[in-house]
Amino acid sequence: MARQIYITESDKRRLAKLVNGSTGQADPDRKDIEALAAELARASVVSSQDIPPDVVTMNSRVVLRDLDTAEEMTYILAFPQNADIDRGVISVLAPIGTAILGYAKGDVITWTVPSGIRRISIEDILYQPEAAGDHHL
Repeated sequence: MARQIYITESDKRRLAKLVNGSTGQADPDRKDIEALAAELARASVVSSQDIPPDVVTMNSRVVLRDLDTAEEMTYILAFPQNADIDRGVISVLAPIGTAILGYAKGDVITWTVPSGIRRISIEDILYQPEAAGDHHL
């Protein structure tokens, strides 16, 4: 069974709009949207003030480690329109973005990618908007 994940009310509201788009339903041909919808459906929703400071929320800056290669990566988790991989800003719709949303520092995430299985650990949360009092992001 998957570990419990947490999401803020405001992130859930904004992400649900992204999932539902203008049609009001998720597009079944979009695996990225389908994966995000599944994560939203299983997440525990909490207020911005009650989210633990070590949980990955939207606009968090996180340090990840690939457990198979030991590669360390630092990313900001963003909405698709703000993604810029050259600046280390990844979309929540990217497989790794969807995978880390709602997980906490110390968690290990395993997911399937075209080349096989990836395992990453969340090493650190360098910035979380809610912990910093930036509830408007």
